[in-house]
Amino acid sequence: MRTVAVVGASLAGLSAARSLRKQGYDGRLVVIGDELHRPYDRPPLSKEFLVGSLAEADLALEPDTEDLRAQWLLGVRAVGLGGPQRAVRLADGSEVRADGVVIATGAAARTLPGTDGLAGVHTLRTLDDARALRDQLTLGGRLVVIGGGFIGAEVASTAYALGLDVTVVEAAPTPLAGPLGETMGGIVSALHADHGVRLLCGVGVKGLSGESRVDAVLLEDGRSVPADIVVVGVGARPCVEWLAGSGIALDDGVKCGADGRTSLAGVVAVGDCASWYDPRAGLHRRVEHWTGARERPDAAVTALLAGGAVEPSAPRPPYFWSDQYGVKIQFAGHAAGADSVTIEEGARDDRNVLAVYRRSGHPVAVLGMNQPRLFMRWRKQLAAAA
Repeated sequence: MRTVAVVGASLAGLSAARSLRKQGYDGRLVVIGDELHRPYDRPPLSKEFLVGSLAEADLALEPDTEDLRAQWLLGVRAVGLGGPQRAVRLADGSEVRADGVVIATGAAARTLPGTDGLAGVHTLRTLDDARALRDQLTLGGRLVVIGGGFIGAEVASTAYALGLDVTVVEAAPTPLAGPLGETMGGIVSALHADHGVRLLCGVGVKGLSGESRVDAVLLEDGRSVPADIVVVGVGARPCVEWLAGSGIALDDGVKCGADGRTSLAGVVAVGDCASWYDPRAGLHRRVEHWTGARERPDAAVTALLAGGAVEPSAPRPPYFWSDQYGVKIQFAGHAAGADSVTIEEGARDDRNVLAVYRRSGHPVAVLGMNQPRLFMRWRKQLAAAA
């Protein structure tokens, strides 16, 4: 291959570029990103950066000594991919022709319809999002977080530490039931009540009120929750619209094999936009976690450079973490499909539990709350079993 284009300049794209050089690729390398920023770390955006204990320079993912010998095209969005010719079309009218393409365009935060232009309403996905929200939170006031997932919970925890009056609204009966299951989702989300943060569950949001600036969140049951700031944390959608008509199969992201290969030769996908086949479960999954964006590009680059001649190995069980109200939450594996979950260590009321999820008696996932050592042992067992 003479030219490889990496479309996406966040962690997954950077990891792919690094892996290309590490695996001996010495040709032209072009990295394309729609943000103007060099690659930065996203997890701190809802925590340390938002509270002010990390500066922007601390988010950098590249050491000063690193030189990938890459051409960086930043602040320009990919708008199309020219099928077998693998020509990446850019919003400025230019294109990059490549022998190999790595798709790493990530995901974008979902928004609430009808909120465009309404001051005080935020999503949190990018550094620019975090800058704007941080400036608002320093003013204090009443914050309503729509969505009780991990991003919403982390923002609520951070705002609580900053002294804001915080309410979390979650449409599902139990927050985090999707990734953690009903039982453990309830235990983890109880952290809100432990710290005096209001949690309203089982009710949807009808809309927002306010003329130029938001002043309340209107719930479907008729209640109105006063708000000076609103953060919408209702999930993310994979950024794959630009691939329409390319011949690449799409299904909740870029549909890939177990090694990241797409339906188009010479193209692989990694990160939040990629739906990899999981041979253990027999289905495709998108893994929207830091470790997936860091680890999976190695396998995808191997497949790209070898033309698929290397048999893929099963990916490691996904791992993610969250910090809320001073509690370190760690999770590995897949809770979906587990038929039991047991607390093996700690006390649920003290929020220091180690819980193991099993299917037919076999461990498939593990959750730790302030149990880092025991959790890591279980995580290694899950990886070995996989």
